[in-house]
Amino acid sequence: MGVAFGEEQQELARVARRWFSERLPSAELRRVIDLPEGFDRAHWDEMAAMGWQAMLIPEEYGGAGFGHLEAAVLIEEMGRALDPTPYLFSAVLAADLLLTGGSDAHKESLLPGIADGTRIVVPAVTETTGEWEPAGVATEAVAADDGWVITGTKRYVAHGHVADDYLVAARTGDGVSWFVVPAAAAERRRLDALDLTRALADVRFDGVEVPDDARLPAAGEDLLERAVKVGSVALAAEQVGLAERCLDMAVSYAKERHQFGRPIGSFQAVKHTCADMLVQAESARAAASAAAVALAAGDDELDELAPLAKSYCSEAALFCAGENIQVHGGIGFTWEHDAHLYFRRAKSTQLMFGDPAHHRRLLADRIGL
Repeated sequence: MGVAFGEEQQELARVARRWFSERLPSAELRRVIDLPEGFDRAHWDEMAAMGWQAMLIPEEYGGAGFGHLEAAVLIEEMGRALDPTPYLFSAVLAADLLLTGGSDAHKESLLPGIADGTRIVVPAVTETTGEWEPAGVATEAVAADDGWVITGTKRYVAHGHVADDYLVAARTGDGVSWFVVPAAAAERRRLDALDLTRALADVRFDGVEVPDDARLPAAGEDLLERAVKVGSVALAAEQVGLAERCLDMAVSYAKERHQFGRPIGSFQAVKHTCADMLVQAESARAAASAAAVALAAGDDELDELAPLAKSYCSEAALFCAGENIQVHGGIGFTWEHDAHLYFRRAKSTQLMFGDPAHHRRLLADRIGL
């Protein structure tokens, strides 16, 4: 993943790329996204056997004790392959939220299952507006005898239809708090989404009662801000993988497709298109790498680097996905070709955790503009 990453991370990337090329070629991807769960449990179990879900989790909770740098390496390869599993939202985002804001009991009860792949835990944050902001949280948690009653509907919950537990952001009299809610207590429905390779769901909590210790002790709004930073960095790594895969697809096709007796890659317009894609992908890599290093190191620069990476990588991924379709011409618009799957993922990730304009505003505020 570039100059900031050592031999250990590069070897992890090579292993992951080989695994995805063998286990998730195009035909297999199209098969598994049509399954009710949206991914293949056998693939998920193999990933767990390799220790991937355990990356962020300390050894005391059954994890591998690595960090966000290694997770970013894996997520980049997942972006190249359009991996449809809940890895980013369960093994990275939910795991980080529990480690950052959960009690010892939360960590002991949930992290071992996340680490070995037997438990899928996902955040349930967004509602009608789709915002990952305190103002967008309307779901209510009302104090009751020895616990809380949660009422509201979460929308666009990634992998919400297969989760075993949710980390629910809800509004209390003190602002926003987070609660661990078992999936059995909720009503859920998978949505027809633009991105066919990442399942989304609506999740409804109709007067769900949870005990008092279901509430995460950390300040809810601080934890929400942390979730956006971690999600932005992880998604930026995914977008780099997606952008580079689109570049590879375009260059390969430009070499193979002949027109007027010569490869279309020899035409200046196609050369310029591929060169522009390369610039976008390499610049996105620099931004994503810097943000991943800052997150792994706990660097204060993450405040600026996370929105920078999310805004730039979102636009770079969408640019490369769109130009890949253009290079492929007519075939790039067909259902049978994979180009549209990459475009759909690029467009959906552009909006996730806030669109580029939102993150540029965050960056401007944080640097005092």
